[in-house]
Amino acid sequence: MPEIKENILATLAYFDLFKYPLTSVEIYSFLKNKHAQKDFDHALTLLCVHERVYRFNELYSLSNDQSLTIRRYKGNTKAADLIKIAGKVGSFLIRFPYVRGVAVSGSLSKNYADENSDIDLFIITAKNRLWIARTLMHAFKKLTFLVNRQDYFCMNYYIDEQQLEIIEKSTYTAIEIVTLIPLRGSGIFEKFCAANTWTEQYLPNKVMDLSPVQPAPDSYFKGLMESLFNNAAGDGIDNLLMSITAGRWLKKTQKNKLNAKGKTMGLDVNKHYAKPDPKNFQQPLLKEYDYKLNYFLTKEMM
Repeated sequence: MPEIKENILATLAYFDLFKYPLTSVEIYSFLKNKHAQKDFDHALTLLCVHERVYRFNELYSLSNDQSLTIRRYKGNTKAADLIKIAGKVGSFLIRFPYVRGVAVSGSLSKNYADENSDIDLFIITAKNRLWIARTLMHAFKKLTFLVNRQDYFCMNYYIDEQQLEIIEKSTYTAIEIVTLIPLRGSGIFEKFCAANTWTEQYLPNKVMDLSPVQPAPDSYFKGLMESLFNNAAGDGIDNLLMSITAGRWLKKTQKNKLNAKGKTMGLDVNKHYAKPDPKNFQQPLLKEYDYKLNYFLTKEMM
C-alpha cells in the first residue's frame, strides 16, 4: 500500500477512537509523514471512491455514519463556549504562587465538548515548587464544589520548569502536546515547545499554536507569597506535600477507586511532574489504536 494512504488511514483510525471525523486540512496536519498536497488530495479521493474512507460534506471518517458529523458540529459549538470560560479560568489560575503557565488540554483542546465535558488544564510551575503550587490550587478547587464549578478547574497534569520534556513519546502524547491551547505564560510555553521538538517525529506537519497565549501578569501578592517559600523551608514543604499526595493516591489505586467517569484513579508522580498514570488510559488507548489500524490496513490490502 502506498505510504500516503497508510498515513491517511492511520490518522483517521486514531480519531475514530473518539468518534471524531476530520476535515481534509486536519487529516493532512496529523499525518505521520510529509507528503505533497496534490499527492495527499489524490490519495484521499481514491480512498473515498473505494469506500475505505467516507465523506460527509467537508468531513471524513472511517465509519459510514453521518450522525458522527452532527455529533462533531454540536461538540464544536459547545467547545467554543467552554474555551471562552477557560480563558477566564487561565487568567485566574496564573496568579497562584509558582504557576508559570496554563493551557487547555484533553478533548476541549481538540475543539470538542459535550454535556459531560470538563475544562482539563495543563499546568507548568516554577522549578522545585510544583507541589506547593498544586496543593494551593487543589485546596481552592475544593471550594468550587460549593458553587458547582469544579468542572471548570480540572488541573490534572502538572510539570515544572526543571523537566519540560514529556517523557512518554508516542502518537498519543505527541497529539496531546501539539493540540494544547496555551492560555497564559507565553515565555514558558515557548520553552516547552523547544523542549518537545521530538513531536515532529510523529507529526511533522503540526506544531502547537502559540497565538492564543498571553504573558503571565506581574503580581505583587504572588511575588510576596513566593518569597516566603524561596528557601530551605520551602524545599522541605514541597517534598512533604509530594510525599503526602503520593501516599494518598497510592491508597486510592490499591483500593481500585474509580473517578466520576468510571476510570481507575491513579497518579504518576515525582519531584517534577504529577499526571494521570499512563497505564490507566494512555496504554490501553494505544493498544486499541494499533488493533483498529491493523484492521483497516488489512481491509485496504484485500
